Amino acid sequence: MNKISIIIPILNEAENIVRLLEYLLANSSPRNIEEILIVDGGSTDGSEQVVQNFKSQWTNTKKEDLASVLCDIRIIPSEKGRARQMNIGANEAKGSLLYFLHADSLPPVNFDQAIIEAANENASAGCFRMKFDKNHPVLKFSQWFTRFNLRGCRGGDQSLFITRSLFKALNGFNEDYIIYEDSEFIGRLYDKGEFTVIPDYVTTSSRRYDTNGTWRLQYHFTVIHLKKFFGASPDKLYQYYKQNIAG
Repeated sequence: MNKISIIIPILNEAENIVRLLEYLLANSSPRNIEEILIVDGGSTDGSEQVVQNFKSQWTNTKKEDLASVLCDIRIIPSEKGRARQMNIGANEAKGSLLYFLHADSLPPVNFDQAIIEAANENASAGCFRMKFDKNHPVLKFSQWFTRFNLRGCRGGDQSLFITRSLFKALNGFNEDYIIYEDSEFIGRLYDKGEFTVIPDYVTTSSRRYDTNGTWRLQYHFTVIHLKKFFGASPDKLYQYYKQNIAG
Protein backbone atom coordinates (compact mmCIF):
# COMPACT_ATOMS: atom_id res chain seq x y z
CA MET A 1 0.00 0.00 0.00
CA ASN A 2 1.31 3.44 -0.95
CA LYS A 3 1.80 5.90 1.90
CA ILE A 4 2.87 9.53 1.68
CA SER A 5 5.78 11.32 3.32
CA ILE A 6 4.99 15.05 3.33
CA ILE A 7 8.18 17.12 3.12
CA ILE A 8 7.99 20.82 4.02
CA PRO A 9 11.15 22.97 3.76
CA ILE A 10 10.96 26.01 6.05
CA LEU A 11 12.95 29.07 7.02
CA ASN A 12 11.38 31.38 9.62
CA GLU A 13 7.80 30.14 9.19
CA ALA A 14 6.64 30.37 12.80
CA GLU A 15 3.59 32.40 11.72
CA ASN A 16 2.47 29.88 9.08
CA ILE A 17 3.53 26.40 10.07
CA VAL A 18 0.84 25.67 12.69
CA ARG A 19 -1.91 26.73 10.29
CA LEU A 20 -0.49 24.37 7.69
CA LEU A 21 -0.13 21.42 10.09
CA GLU A 22 -3.66 21.88 11.39
CA TYR A 23 -4.94 21.97 7.83
CA LEU A 24 -3.02 18.86 6.77
CA LEU A 25 -4.29 16.85 9.72
CA ALA A 26 -7.88 18.00 9.25
CA ASN A 27 -7.98 17.35 5.50
CA SER A 28 -6.25 14.00 5.08
CA SER A 29 -6.58 10.45 6.36
CA PRO A 30 -4.01 9.00 8.80
CA ARG A 31 -4.05 5.72 6.89
CA ASN A 32 -2.51 7.52 3.89
CA ILE A 33 0.17 9.57 5.67
CA GLU A 34 3.43 7.96 6.71
CA GLU A 35 4.90 11.12 8.26
CA ILE A 36 5.24 14.88 8.05
CA LEU A 37 8.88 15.99 7.80
CA ILE A 38 9.59 19.67 8.41
CA VAL A 39 13.11 20.48 7.24
CA ASP A 40 14.33 23.66 8.93
CA GLY A 41 17.05 25.60 7.16
CA GLY A 42 18.21 27.46 10.27
CA SER A 43 15.16 29.43 11.41
CA THR A 44 15.74 32.18 13.98
CA ASP A 45 12.10 32.96 14.74
CA GLY A 46 11.33 29.97 16.96
CA SER A 47 9.81 27.82 14.21
CA GLU A 48 11.24 24.62 15.69
CA GLN A 49 9.74 25.28 19.12
CA VAL A 50 6.41 26.20 17.58
CA VAL A 51 6.30 22.82 15.84
CA GLN A 52 7.30 20.96 19.01
CA ASN A 53 4.61 22.78 20.99
CA PHE A 54 2.03 21.96 18.34
CA LYS A 55 2.97 18.30 18.33
CA SER A 56 2.78 18.06 22.13
CA GLN A 57 -0.57 19.84 22.27
CA TRP A 58 -2.21 17.64 19.67
CA THR A 59 -0.70 14.43 20.98
CA ASN A 60 -2.17 15.19 24.39
CA THR A 61 -5.67 15.31 22.90
CA LYS A 62 -5.33 11.51 22.39
CA LYS A 63 -7.53 11.56 19.32
CA GLU A 64 -7.19 8.07 17.92
CA ASP A 65 -7.76 9.19 14.31
CA LEU A 66 -4.79 11.56 14.52
CA ALA A 67 -2.35 9.55 16.59
CA SER A 68 -0.62 7.76 13.74
CA VAL A 69 0.17 11.07 12.06
CA LEU A 70 1.04 13.07 15.15
CA CYS A 71 3.69 10.66 16.35
CA ASP A 72 5.47 11.05 13.02
CA ILE A 73 5.69 14.84 12.77
CA ARG A 74 9.40 15.56 12.83
CA ILE A 75 11.68 18.59 12.61
CA ILE A 76 14.89 17.88 10.70
CA PRO A 77 17.75 20.41 10.87
CA SER A 78 19.47 21.43 7.67
CA GLU A 79 21.70 24.06 6.17
CA LYS A 80 19.82 26.82 4.36
CA GLY A 81 18.83 26.07 0.77
CA ARG A 82 15.51 24.67 -0.34
CA ALA A 83 16.99 22.10 -2.74
CA ARG A 84 19.28 20.83 0.03
CA GLN A 85 16.44 20.81 2.55
CA MET A 86 14.12 18.84 0.29
CA ASN A 87 16.85 16.32 -0.51
CA ILE A 88 17.50 15.81 3.21
CA GLY A 89 13.79 15.28 3.79
CA ALA A 90 13.61 12.78 0.95
CA ASN A 91 16.59 10.87 2.34
CA GLU A 92 14.85 10.63 5.73
CA ALA A 93 11.44 9.71 4.29
CA LYS A 94 9.91 6.29 4.78
CA GLY A 95 6.89 6.58 2.50
CA SER A 96 6.74 5.18 -1.02
CA LEU A 97 5.40 8.55 -2.19
CA LEU A 98 7.10 11.88 -1.49
CA TYR A 99 4.98 15.04 -1.39
CA PHE A 100 6.90 18.33 -1.41
CA LEU A 101 4.87 21.27 -0.13
CA HIS A 102 5.68 24.91 0.57
CA ALA A 103 4.82 26.26 4.02
CA ASP A 104 2.51 28.94 2.60
CA SER A 105 0.49 26.60 0.37
CA LEU A 106 -2.61 24.58 1.25
CA PRO A 107 -3.36 21.47 -0.82
CA PRO A 108 -6.95 20.54 -1.69
CA VAL A 109 -9.17 18.67 0.73
CA ASN A 110 -8.38 14.93 0.56
CA PHE A 111 -5.16 15.69 -1.31
CA ASP A 112 -3.68 12.46 0.03
CA GLN A 113 -6.35 10.30 -1.55
CA ALA A 114 -6.01 12.16 -4.86
CA ILE A 115 -2.25 11.53 -4.89
CA ILE A 116 -2.61 7.85 -4.02
CA GLU A 117 -5.29 7.34 -6.67
CA ALA A 118 -3.02 8.97 -9.26
CA ALA A 119 -0.14 6.72 -8.19
CA ASN A 120 -2.37 3.66 -8.38
CA GLU A 121 -3.10 4.66 -11.99
CA ASN A 122 0.66 4.59 -12.70
CA ALA A 123 1.38 8.31 -12.27
CA SER A 124 4.95 8.44 -10.98
CA ALA A 125 5.09 12.22 -10.50
CA GLY A 126 2.82 15.22 -10.70
CA CYS A 127 1.20 18.19 -9.05
CA PHE A 128 -2.11 19.96 -8.55
CA ARG A 129 -3.40 23.00 -10.33
CA MET A 130 -2.85 26.21 -8.36
CA LYS A 131 -4.73 29.32 -7.34
CA PHE A 132 -3.62 32.30 -5.27
CA ASP A 133 -5.35 33.56 -2.15
CA LYS A 134 -5.78 36.99 -3.75
CA ASN A 135 -7.88 37.98 -6.77
CA HIS A 136 -5.44 40.24 -8.61
CA PRO A 137 -5.87 40.09 -12.42
CA VAL A 138 -2.19 39.23 -12.99
CA LEU A 139 -2.40 36.38 -10.49
CA LYS A 140 -5.67 35.11 -11.94
CA PHE A 141 -4.11 35.13 -15.41
CA SER A 142 -1.01 33.32 -14.16
CA GLN A 143 -2.89 30.64 -12.22
CA TRP A 144 -5.17 29.88 -15.20
CA PHE A 145 -2.24 28.28 -17.03
CA THR A 146 -1.60 25.73 -14.28
CA ARG A 147 -4.40 23.55 -15.70
CA PHE A 148 -2.24 22.65 -18.70
CA ASN A 149 0.20 19.76 -18.57
CA LEU A 150 3.08 21.74 -20.06
CA ARG A 151 6.58 22.31 -18.69
CA GLY A 152 6.29 26.10 -18.87
CA CYS A 153 3.14 26.06 -16.71
CA ARG A 154 4.82 24.44 -13.71
CA GLY A 155 6.30 25.81 -10.50
CA GLY A 156 7.04 24.79 -6.94
CA ASP A 157 3.98 26.53 -5.49
CA GLN A 158 1.82 23.86 -7.14
CA SER A 159 3.45 21.26 -4.84
CA LEU A 160 4.96 18.04 -6.18
CA PHE A 161 4.35 14.34 -5.60
CA ILE A 162 6.76 11.70 -6.84
CA THR A 163 7.54 8.08 -6.14
CA ARG A 164 10.57 7.66 -3.94
CA SER A 165 12.14 5.33 -6.50
CA LEU A 166 11.88 7.89 -9.32
CA PHE A 167 13.19 10.68 -7.09
CA LYS A 168 16.27 8.59 -6.32
CA ALA A 169 16.72 7.63 -9.97
CA LEU A 170 16.90 11.34 -10.86
CA ASN A 171 19.34 12.03 -7.98
CA GLY A 172 16.96 14.50 -6.35
CA PHE A 173 17.05 18.26 -6.58
CA ASN A 174 20.12 19.96 -8.01
CA GLU A 175 21.65 21.79 -5.04
CA ASP A 176 23.51 24.19 -7.36
CA TYR A 177 20.15 25.97 -7.72
CA ILE A 178 19.48 28.35 -4.83
CA ILE A 179 16.37 29.45 -6.71
CA TYR A 180 14.53 27.67 -9.55
CA GLU A 181 15.27 24.27 -8.04
CA ASP A 182 11.65 23.13 -8.39
CA SER A 183 11.37 24.09 -12.05
CA GLU A 184 14.73 22.55 -12.91
CA PHE A 185 13.74 19.25 -11.32
CA ILE A 186 10.28 19.24 -12.91
CA GLY A 187 11.95 19.91 -16.25
CA ARG A 188 13.84 16.65 -15.88
CA LEU A 189 10.56 14.87 -15.16
CA TYR A 190 9.08 16.27 -18.36
CA ASP A 191 12.17 15.12 -20.26
CA LYS A 192 11.29 11.58 -19.12
CA GLY A 193 7.59 12.05 -19.92
CA GLU A 194 6.75 11.50 -16.27
CA PHE A 195 4.21 14.11 -15.17
CA THR A 196 0.53 14.29 -14.23
CA VAL A 197 -1.59 17.32 -13.29
CA ILE A 198 -4.40 16.47 -10.87
CA PRO A 199 -7.45 18.71 -11.54
CA ASP A 200 -7.77 19.98 -7.95
CA TYR A 201 -6.24 23.18 -6.59
CA VAL A 202 -3.47 24.07 -4.20
CA THR A 203 -4.10 27.51 -2.70
CA THR A 204 -0.88 29.46 -2.29
CA SER A 205 -0.08 32.74 -0.59
CA SER A 206 0.45 35.93 -2.58
CA ARG A 207 2.77 37.30 0.11
CA ARG A 208 5.79 37.62 -2.21
CA TYR A 209 3.66 39.62 -4.64
CA ASP A 210 2.40 41.80 -1.80
CA THR A 211 5.99 42.51 -0.74
CA ASN A 212 7.48 43.13 -4.18
CA GLY A 213 4.50 44.44 -6.14
CA THR A 214 2.45 42.10 -8.31
CA TRP A 215 3.32 43.46 -11.76
CA ARG A 216 6.97 43.94 -10.82
CA LEU A 217 7.43 40.45 -9.40
CA GLN A 218 5.66 38.76 -12.31
CA TYR A 219 7.98 40.62 -14.69
CA HIS A 220 11.10 39.45 -12.85
CA PHE A 221 9.87 35.85 -12.67
CA THR A 222 9.31 35.96 -16.43
CA VAL A 223 12.86 37.24 -16.94
CA ILE A 224 14.24 34.42 -14.77
CA HIS A 225 12.38 31.82 -16.84
CA LEU A 226 13.73 33.37 -20.05
CA LYS A 227 17.27 33.50 -18.68
CA LYS A 228 17.07 29.80 -17.82
CA PHE A 229 15.66 29.00 -21.26
CA PHE A 230 18.62 30.73 -22.88
CA GLY A 231 21.13 28.85 -20.75
CA ALA A 232 21.82 31.00 -17.67
CA SER A 233 23.72 29.20 -14.92
CA PRO A 234 22.26 28.62 -11.43
CA ASP A 235 24.55 31.35 -10.09
CA LYS A 236 23.43 33.86 -12.74
CA LEU A 237 19.79 33.18 -11.92
CA TYR A 238 20.45 33.71 -8.22
CA GLN A 239 22.37 36.92 -8.81
CA TYR A 240 19.44 38.32 -10.79
CA TYR A 241 17.04 37.23 -8.04
CA LYS A 242 19.11 38.91 -5.33
CA GLN A 243 19.37 42.14 -7.29
CA ASN A 244 15.71 42.44 -8.20
CA ILE A 245 13.51 40.52 -5.77
CA ALA A 246 13.29 41.27 -2.05
CA GLY A 247 13.57 38.52 0.57
